[in-house]
This record gives sequence, structure tokens and C-alpha cells, in this order.
Amino acid sequence: MSRFVHGDDCLIDDDATVGHGEFDEPTRIGDDATIRSGSIVYGDVTIGDGFTTGHDVLVREATTIGDDVLVGTKTVIDGQTTIGSHVSLQTNVYVPTETTIEDNVFVGPGAVMTNDEYPIRTDNGLEGPTIKAGASIGANATLLPGVTIGENAFVAAGAVVTEDVPPDTLAVGAPATAQTLPEPLEGANQIA
Repeated sequence: MSRFVHGDDCLIDDDATVGHGEFDEPTRIGDDATIRSGSIVYGDVTIGDGFTTGHDVLVREATTIGDDVLVGTKTVIDGQTTIGSHVSLQTNVYVPTETTIEDNVFVGPGAVMTNDEYPIRTDNGLEGPTIKAGASIGANATLLPGVTIGENAFVAAGAVVTEDVPPDTLAVGAPATAQTLPEPLEGANQIA
């Protein structure tokens, strides 16, 4: 069995690794992908059309990624994650196992998501955040396990999100509090 299959017009740098590991399913990549040097995409990953990475990206197994997704340099997407279409993950973003990112989402550089409520102390299982369609996450924001960021919500840079953020609101501070979304931030992201 081939380690990976891809569509038309794909550019995979020579020192990128696609289909890493031993899995029952190969990596599947759609048309017009660009996977840059140092990137590693594990087996059992499904990626749509128009996928682009920076350098040194890691995408772990059992991950599904939609169309027109940008994954910035040194970003890590741990396995068992779902990412929609028209998503932009900037440089140094960490996406843990059991995370869901819906369509038309922007995640700024250095944002960190977590999935373990009490690391090492207890075994409550893993639950990553859910980021609903149209939401924006600012640079260096931290999302704690199990939080939901509502549709078209905006998480400010450096915010620490400990509770769900309602749709169409602004989350600011540490711990983040929900505020009225300022008029210039209203509406959908312009990614697609």
C-alpha cells in the first residue's frame, strides 16, 4: 500500500515527509497542495484541496482537514483533530488531540489550545476546544480544555479562555471575560 496519495498540481518538498508511520490508511491530499521542507504529515490523515504549510509543520494521525487551509511554520496539529475549510493557522500554533475547528476560522501566531484539565494529576480523558465557524483567535491566546468559542466570536491577543465564549462577542483578559463585539470586528472573517 502507498504511504500517501495526492491530487493534481501538488508540491511536496524533498525533505518533507508525507505518510509517516505504519497505518491502515494512507494519507490523502487533494489538489493544489504545497507541503514545505521539514514538515511531517502522518498516515491516516485526510486533507482537501488547496492545503499549504509553512516549514516544519507536524500533522498527526486521524486528522481531517478541509479545503483551502493554511498551516503556518512550526505549527503542531496533534492527531484525532478535525479542521474545516478556509482556516488559517498562523506560525507556532498548537492544536491538541480531540480539537474541532470549524470553517472560516483564523488562529493567530503563538496561540495554544489545551486538552487535559489536570495534566498528570488525574485521568479525566482528553477534550480539546471547539472553535465555531467564523471565529478569530488572537496571537498568544490560550484556550483551556473543553471550551467552545462561538460563531464569529473574537478572542483578543493574550487572552486566557477558561469558559465558553458566546457567539458574536469579544473575549478579553486573563481569565477572559465576554464583552460586546466592537463594530469594526462584527461579521464574518474574510479568509475565503
